[in-house]
Amino acid sequence: MNDILPILLPILVVLVVLGALIPVLMKTRKNITNYPGTRDANDPVQGTGGGTLLEDRPVPAPASGAAAPDAVDVEGLETVEVPDDVAGLETVPVETPLPVAGRLNRLRERLVKSNNILGKGLLALLSADKIDENVWDEVEETLLLADLGTEPTMQLVDALRERVKVLGTRSPEHVKAMLREELIKLVDPGMDRSLNVQRHADKPAVMMVVGVNGVGKTTTVGKLARVLVAEDKDVLLGAADTFRAAAAEQLATWGQRVGVATVKSDIDGADPASVAYEAVKAGIDQEVDVVMIDTAGRLQNKVGLMDELGKVKRVIEKLAEVDEVLLVLDATTGQNGLNQARVFAEVVNITGIVLTKLDGTAKGGIVVAIQKSLGVPVKLVGLGEGADDLAPFDAETFVDALLN
Repeated sequence: MNDILPILLPILVVLVVLGALIPVLMKTRKNITNYPGTRDANDPVQGTGGGTLLEDRPVPAPASGAAAPDAVDVEGLETVEVPDDVAGLETVPVETPLPVAGRLNRLRERLVKSNNILGKGLLALLSADKIDENVWDEVEETLLLADLGTEPTMQLVDALRERVKVLGTRSPEHVKAMLREELIKLVDPGMDRSLNVQRHADKPAVMMVVGVNGVGKTTTVGKLARVLVAEDKDVLLGAADTFRAAAAEQLATWGQRVGVATVKSDIDGADPASVAYEAVKAGIDQEVDVVMIDTAGRLQNKVGLMDELGKVKRVIEKLAEVDEVLLVLDATTGQNGLNQARVFAEVVNITGIVLTKLDGTAKGGIVVAIQKSLGVPVKLVGLGEGADDLAPFDAETFVDALLN
């Protein structure tokens, strides 16, 4: 017996270790997900995709005396047990977003109070007793400093010259009305600025949000989710930014605040296309209205990263059409933002622009420059860090705020 023990003990130890590892290995295998279908010929080679999970919506505290639910069932993706003692469970309060009208009023007030040089500078120049070539040079310089762009600047100056010559007026009221009309023409109120977020017969609308690092894409996705929830849309978020630390958690937090679920990877550095695919698949299974995909910040001069962004879009389209591609730009970057927009437009079909940090309206002219250059409308603007500081862009409201 003593001779057998030295042989049996190592075998028993190995069996115990294997017994502990088998459940972990099985769970990992279950989570590994590769998007189906053949890769496109120009898809860059990727490692294996990461697992995905569906973040549960916040668990509301039950009414007094109500029985706690046994589990939260998320359409077979993952079932998270809920403790019987809900009183001890930390619940996330679900916020009620402001209606769109309330946001517009808030943004208008902020824009009016902001330190803008565009409208005030032009009004002062055009109301002068004598408007000579020096004044027109200053008008042109003011417009260029506001990032209006060379072509729109010349267009506006020529139109103002002609009207001032014909009318011969210096009345501040007439000058303001004339300037308002010409600026509105440049901003182009006829552009379609509606968001394509209407659910199809059997599939949700799919939206991608793209842009370079640091412009606020994840925050914009969270704020836009609030806008859609306020419009009674059923929304699902996809955290396809798998490279920035804590990006998925940040997006999930935004979603939890308004009761919106988030599909994210549970493996660091997972394939973004796989996560995006799983998010759209979950949206189809859940029959939601809109799936919003947050993408990693792309440096527009990095060819490999831009190719990957194109791949994310192609992979999504294996399941559903991408209805909206919003490019988020920081308005304070001026003409550099215009260069970014051009590069992104070559990789994915940009359908709309979101301008953040527009409270510094000296850069407000970028609205005109981008639209003239790309033929793509500015659809949303943000003027602050607040959760509801995002609203649809309105040409007349924008111009009126500049001139008041």
